[in-house]
Amino acid sequence: MSGYTPDEKLRVEQIAKLRRQWLKDQELSPREPVIPQKPAGAVAKFWAGFLEPKSLWRLYTYKAYTAGVFTLTRVLIPAWIIHYYVKYHVAKKPYGIVELKPKLFPGDTILETGEVVPDLPETHGHH
Repeated sequence: MSGYTPDEKLRVEQIAKLRRQWLKDQELSPREPVIPQKPAGAVAKFWAGFLEPKSLWRLYTYKAYTAGVFTLTRVLIPAWIIHYYVKYHVAKKPYGIVELKPKLFPGDTILETGEVVPDLPETHGHH
């Protein structure tokens, strides 16, 4: 015996029909889902208005952001790098960067001020 019996054929057709109907029922119409809208809060209202295309706030915020990024990346950071390099690697003024201060003895002249280091006071102590 080959093939389905009439009862089995009817059952398979019914199941296929039910599946097609179930899949068709899963499709949403453009009006679904019907959910009552909640009134928007203050923050949601602000962002809804703020994020509208071509709004003044959005344009000015974008301009301020791009100007800030330009200033930081093209002006401040390079200026800081150049300042650091010039200050610590190029400057030739005497004692601008002191790795080891020279010892000063009585009678020596201080280069920056031109002062002469005075002699040590004579003390008659018990030493």
